[in-house]
Amino acid sequence: MRTTPNIPDPDAFYEALLDTHAGLPAADSHALNARLVLLLANQVGDQDVLLSCLETARDTATQRRNDP
Repeated sequence: MRTTPNIPDPDAFYEALLDTHAGLPAADSHALNARLVLLLANQVGDQDVLLSCLETARDTATQRRNDP
């Protein structure tokens, strides 16, 4: 699993991601995120990498919630 930046222009990608969500109600935005995750997971295609990514994302969310 890569944890260092691997996108040529991450700021532009982030802006495009935000633009994709612009104007959507919360439920549609969440559904878009779910579809995007599944599309990107299919591109990765490696079950072990995907499971590691899920674990890391979950651990990071838990750590941030517990930070003062």
